[in-house]
Amino acid sequence: MELFKTKFGSQTNSESTERAAFAAGCFWGVEEEFRKTRGVVATAVGYSGGKVPNATYKQVCAGTTGHAESVLVEFDPKEVSYEVLLDLFWRLHDPTTLNQQGPDFGEQYRSVIFYFNDSQKEKALQTIAHVQTELKEPIVTEIVPKSAFYFAEDYHQQYVEKGGIASCHFRR
Repeated sequence: MELFKTKFGSQTNSESTERAAFAAGCFWGVEEEFRKTRGVVATAVGYSGGKVPNATYKQVCAGTTGHAESVLVEFDPKEVSYEVLLDLFWRLHDPTTLNQQGPDFGEQYRSVIFYFNDSQKEKALQTIAHVQTELKEPIVTEIVPKSAFYFAEDYHQQYVEKGGIASCHFRR
């Protein structure tokens, strides 16, 4: 855990990188896909959008914290654009299912874009309008300002790379 906290510091990025955060169902496979993306400097899984400080996996899974399983992404905008990250986000899950992705049910599996600035918000709103034209059902993805990000327990960090399964996420 300390590696991720050190890499992400005090929740502020370096001058040459930017941050993004997404919730698209089970965070294991989602994190793996972002981590493999050229230009992504670091990723971490955790919990965002809830009301309980320092929530744990057990608490989040109980559905009482309001948090979503989230992926924090630090990226170099000279290598990869925020729009490319948004495109990956939309392809990794079904944004039309409320509080569900594949076999996983509960508000912790909801679809969310946590924006860090007005530019990210505007780009997210533009892509949601575009993606909606490709889908039959309405998109239920939330687009909200970033909130506190609580790092998930060590065993969740880069879970797929450690040999865990990634079948919990959906890919369009």
